[in-house]
Amino acid sequence: MSNERVIVVGAGGIAGAWLPHVVSEGLDVVAVVDLKRENAERRIDEFKLSGARAMSDLHEALAERRADFLIDLTIPEAHAKVTCAAMEAGLHVVGEKPMAANLDDARRMVETSRRTGKMYMVSQSRRWDANHESIRQTIASGRLGRITEMHCDFFIGAHFGGFRDAMESPLILDMAIHQFDLARMFLGGDAESVWCEEFNPSGSWYAGDASAMAVFRMADGVRFGFRGSWCAEGCHTSWNGNWRIIGTAGTLVYAQDESPRGEVVGDRSQAKFNLPLRSLDVEIAEVKKPGMHGGLDEMLRFLRTGKIPQTECAKNFNSLAMVHAAMRSHRDAARVEIERL
Repeated sequence: MSNERVIVVGAGGIAGAWLPHVVSEGLDVVAVVDLKRENAERRIDEFKLSGARAMSDLHEALAERRADFLIDLTIPEAHAKVTCAAMEAGLHVVGEKPMAANLDDARRMVETSRRTGKMYMVSQSRRWDANHESIRQTIASGRLGRITEMHCDFFIGAHFGGFRDAMESPLILDMAIHQFDLARMFLGGDAESVWCEEFNPSGSWYAGDASAMAVFRMADGVRFGFRGSWCAEGCHTSWNGNWRIIGTAGTLVYAQDESPRGEVVGDRSQAKFNLPLRSLDVEIAEVKKPGMHGGLDEMLRFLRTGKIPQTECAKNFNSLAMVHAAMRSHRDAARVEIERL
């Protein structure tokens, strides 16, 4: 069992998804911090965190409760404040996505990580998924040939209530970062530019734009197309989206309730309108700790071995930059370049 000490900040809904993994890893939760102390008390009771103290003041917790790292489960607008304060106090941090509500805050977080020498990693939970790791490995194997284009459709009618309903760009900022980050993971490269249009369909229950279409130019000339909506009632896609990845040798598709599958060109010498195809065998990878547990596991591996997490903040900045470039493209009605650190 582990004996790393951790402070958990944010006792809202997402804490209910994280704390079971914290408990299963045997971590010593020394404090749960929430602006509403009663929320922290409720989580401590719910998960039987006998050594934890319920607190409402982050700086008081950092000063009084000795810990090795902090888990930031606050809303996006609070991430920079919480994470930078923790690193300044000498703690490593793993935090929920998106990294920050704006790029200025994200740059400050990266600079603070570098200056203090403390790790800050972002939990992009969909990276720790057997299907997604299988797709990454299949692309890296070269069996699809050179990747030329990639498409993702995401359509769900999501009635959250709360802060998302009031966000300016709820789909792009709070959800599409998952698909944008997966595009980087699958290709092993970053985006260079984007054209995007956001809009809020008739009947939407969101204040901001809940639908969007975007086309990214990725490294090596690959085009990545995203279409999505958070107010699309009926015939939902999965939360991961429906994917089509096209290469010079074939295509891989991945949709709801299915494992990735593909077809590649067989004998090119048989000239026909459609070239003969054969099934592409996609071997499903083993991911022992999926989702948020995978992010927590990578932080623990860093603490124990020093191995840098794949979503270390300077790397994850490139996923957040895709989000903000897409929103800027919509505002400027133009294709824009993706910002770099």
